[in-house]
Amino acid sequence: GPTVLILAPTRELALQIDKEVSKYQYKGIKSVCLYGGGDRKEQIKVVSKGVDIVIATPGRLNDLVLAGHLNVINFSYIVLDEADRMLDMGFEPQIRKSLFDVRPDRQTIMTSATWPPGVRRLADSYMKDPIQVNVGSLDLAAVHTVTQKIMFIEEDDKEAALLEFVSSMEPTDKVIIFCGKKATATHVTTELCLKGIECQSLHGDRDQSDREAALEEMVDGTVNILVATDVASRGIDIKDLTHVVNFDFPRHIEEYVHRVGRTGRAGRTGVALSFVARNDWAHAGELIKILEEANQEVPMELEQMAERFEAM
Repeated sequence: GPTVLILAPTRELALQIDKEVSKYQYKGIKSVCLYGGGDRKEQIKVVSKGVDIVIATPGRLNDLVLAGHLNVINFSYIVLDEADRMLDMGFEPQIRKSLFDVRPDRQTIMTSATWPPGVRRLADSYMKDPIQVNVGSLDLAAVHTVTQKIMFIEEDDKEAALLEFVSSMEPTDKVIIFCGKKATATHVTTELCLKGIECQSLHGDRDQSDREAALEEMVDGTVNILVATDVASRGIDIKDLTHVVNFDFPRHIEEYVHRVGRTGRAGRTGVALSFVARNDWAHAGELIKILEEANQEVPMELEQMAERFEAM
């Protein structure tokens, strides 16, 4: 049976990992990518023929393990990628069920850009005498190659501000526009298309084939605007992404760090523009810390917002 398991929170990240792993096929290494929305029968067929590496999302892994199509007993090397995101998405029960029978002498690696208490708890339960490797600060921090800009705005003015930003883009610019809800992402995409602006969308309400096509078009440059929910905030690597726009400020400051980190990668520079509305006051204090740590300008309005929130 397979000896390596790589778990990822989203289909997009799992497929991206699979693409990298497949580069080693010439060495005779066989892999399979298991994810919801993919052809279940075909995935079972590939597993039954024998593979060395399994890349999976927790839900589909749990499904095939409980159905008896995949035996985890031989996994000796396990990678939990973006562990904090898997916890946020409620995958902890599936992870525990799926890995219950894995051999105790396995080697486990957990990766995460943030290190909240839930991830530490998961690490304590899955890892024996672990070594913790920190790249950079252990404090929550955004990548320093990104210029972070804050725009204070009324909720009703966001669309006009976004259109102004899009119209100012250079032909070589690429942007991900992050929305808080799937419905908002759909609405923003529709509005841009009605204005004759080519773009793609990536969120959980789209079919898997459409999601893959959207990402592919963004990567190969067919479109240079991707409207997405946080399904695109983790691990997605679009090498020449120049901008990130937070149309809706994220619910957790950790997600802000991940979104911003989609640009300014591998030594490149990038720009992150965040729309901050009245209902985002609760994040002002945490956002100030992120900006200060990255030596970014802290707007006076943000400091006033934080003071008002603390005084409430």
